[in-house]
Amino acid sequence: MPLKYTKEHEWIATDGDIATVGITLHAQDALGDVVFVDLPEVGQGYAPGEVAGVVESVKAAADVYMPIAGEVTEVNEALRADPSLANSDPLGAGWFFKIRMTDPSQLDPLMDETSYTQFTA
Repeated sequence: MPLKYTKEHEWIATDGDIATVGITLHAQDALGDVVFVDLPEVGQGYAPGEVAGVVESVKAAADVYMPIAGEVTEVNEALRADPSLANSDPLGAGWFFKIRMTDPSQLDPLMDETSYTQFTA
């Protein structure tokens, strides 16, 4: 499934009932060099829009919001060890966490790549 995007600059990619979440290229550009990430705990459940983590850069700190409801199944320990992955590969190796979705229909109102590109223009 292609990526979906939030107005808070997270991306979400789904594979069955598991979704991977990270920050967008636009977000990491705005933040600058990422120096620290605070990731959620595995097993923690979240509602859409809840703060699920924090990303800190040399310029600012920003909350990472849960795009849809779900339970955290995995966090990216490589990102915790090397936060610069959020800059060098935000849509790949720099992912933040994976969730088991409780309601995949919550993906429907999220933006596709074209809409997100227009949103950030």
